[in-house]
Amino acid sequence: MATRSYFLLGMLALTCSLAFASDPSPLQDFCVAVPNSQFVLVNGFVCKDPKFAQADDFFFTGLDKPGNTSNQLGSKVTPVNVVQIPGLNTLGISMARIDFAPYGLNPPHTHPRATEILTVLEGTLYVGFVTSNPDNRLIIKVLQKGDVFVFPEGLIHFQRNAGYGNAIAIAALSSQNPGVITIENAVFGSNPPISDDVLAKAFQVDKKVVDYLQSVF
Repeated sequence: MATRSYFLLGMLALTCSLAFASDPSPLQDFCVAVPNSQFVLVNGFVCKDPKFAQADDFFFTGLDKPGNTSNQLGSKVTPVNVVQIPGLNTLGISMARIDFAPYGLNPPHTHPRATEILTVLEGTLYVGFVTSNPDNRLIIKVLQKGDVFVFPEGLIHFQRNAGYGNAIAIAALSSQNPGVITIENAVFGSNPPISDDVLAKAFQVDKKVVDYLQSVF
């Protein structure tokens, strides 16, 4: 009876560990991606033969350079994921630099495959995320230089420059390819567009408002 109980506890622990995992753990030292492979991709990229791995497969340069924030949002995200560093394939981690012009915004978005931890390098940021249904509670914080904030996996979040000067942040994410869904682009800029009947009813607005927003995005 005791043996059976230990077995069940072991299986439960294993199930829990899998449930909380993000990208699956690698079964080798590394798996340098071959991004343009003709083979079918299953949860990652095809690997090159480890004997041919080079230092540049694990290298990226230029994260010290500011991103161009001369756009409507006043922000620029510079990603460093498996596309930029093939050696990140199967390692379950990536990062990004985010530049903000004064009052610039990284709009509400979600990373479907990653938790994000953000560190402010310069400036002041107003950040927050929204919990899931049914509460949809907004959790917000004003961050200064050196502050760190976490956005849980899959939850809608944002960052806005709350200062008078430029702001810079570095984000680390728990996936080699975290993905990003920008809410307004997904809802009002889908291709083909979502029916304005659907969106008008969902947002409780006139269809003319929906049509205008779809024309913008």
